[in-house]
Amino acid sequence: MLSINKKEAFLLMIKKGSVLLLLCLIVSCQSDDDNTVPITDPVNGFWLSAEKGYILEFTEGKDILYNFNTVGCAIQNDDFMLEDFELFQVSENELVATSALSDSEIKLTRLVEQNPICLPDQIAVTNDPKVNFDHFWNIFNDYYAFFEARNINWAQYESLRDQANSENFYDILEELVLLLEDGHVSIIDEDNNILIESGEPRILERLNANLSGDLLLENIDDYVDLGNEKLITIATNYLNGNFEIDEGNNIFWGLINEDIGYINIIGMEGYGTDFSNELSSLNNLLDTIMEDIEFSGVSKLIIDIRFNNGGIDTVALDIVSRFMDQERVSYFKKARLGDSFTENKSFSVAPKGDFQFTKDIILLTSPASISAAELFALCMKDLPYVTIVGEHTAGAFSTILTHKLPNGAEMGLSNEIYSDAQGEVFEIVGIGPENSENQIPFLLTIDFQEEKDSGIDRAMELLQN
Repeated sequence: MLSINKKEAFLLMIKKGSVLLLLCLIVSCQSDDDNTVPITDPVNGFWLSAEKGYILEFTEGKDILYNFNTVGCAIQNDDFMLEDFELFQVSENELVATSALSDSEIKLTRLVEQNPICLPDQIAVTNDPKVNFDHFWNIFNDYYAFFEARNINWAQYESLRDQANSENFYDILEELVLLLEDGHVSIIDEDNNILIESGEPRILERLNANLSGDLLLENIDDYVDLGNEKLITIATNYLNGNFEIDEGNNIFWGLINEDIGYINIIGMEGYGTDFSNELSSLNNLLDTIMEDIEFSGVSKLIIDIRFNNGGIDTVALDIVSRFMDQERVSYFKKARLGDSFTENKSFSVAPKGDFQFTKDIILLTSPASISAAELFALCMKDLPYVTIVGEHTAGAFSTILTHKLPNGAEMGLSNEIYSDAQGEVFEIVGIGPENSENQIPFLLTIDFQEEKDSGIDRAMELLQN
């Protein structure tokens, strides 16, 4: 179990969007219904998103976001703000909210009466460990999408509630969370200095597979240090210290030689000063990068997402658009809904900007490539001019669904299933090279000893043949 002071370092690797974005359940890139009418004031009352387990209460004063499960309800945000989003009214009893920062549409259905388990006297606010365990177990039982894929019989653990007390509560939760080995599953209780990350042990195991001696990673802080050392090697020995980097340190780019360009995309968020200018700032930066690539005259390109910690899906998609030769259906997505799923919706990506690079591309991937970085790989892998080199990505695609327990602790879990254009799902297994010759470990002892990067070396070998 991590103390909360390690939260920041680990979230550099595994988070997918900020907590605020994750709370914004009702966001979409656009409405599919041309008859929708934007409304300036929310329609007062209670509105349900069943697949997320959310109820929104709109009032003349402040709006409230509740999360509910089979056994109860808790307040997720008692001062929920919709100022960054635009609501559309599809009908008297159906709303849609839109934002450029989400690829998904979630519709809200009016509740004629408030959900019975979210009535004022039913809302749970308690530190009772057994009540909180009931909520924890049922939130996963109601909304988690990958029990079968991860071969977990969740039902057998429900009886652990009888053992839960104030001393062992988080120990029991940690035991169950770690069973999932899911990079998008977490529990954060800031008041009690608790951070439990389901995917951390597996990621560290994979990153350590080809390290030895003093280089072995004991925690995520060690990875951040070693990753920085590797980035310095790339900038110094492959780009000869001649590179450009954006103000947010999210992307750096340069030339390996007169024929091969290099772009390292470190994150999929943080390009703007706030949500309102995130994508416009990103696209201004992408315009500059692509102008540089075009002006350089390179005919081959290495795109490196091995260090990429994820972020916002639409950021990843806008970056993908700069490498598309034509509009393509790039992926599908559905969310768990009861014992089934929502509609499996397709998403297309089209070329964007004045120049798209569509010549030979090597995409470098690693176990630290997670979430929105994996969506980027999912969209890029089927392009006929792209070859993947490196290791399989983390295998955690779903946007994080957040719920709060009655004690105020925040839970994150995976409730969406992404698949490629052919319908194949890469959750757990990740996306990586098609053949063994291109399976190059991200972190290698010899690389640090000789100050080289075997992944880039392999990419250059392929591009120069």
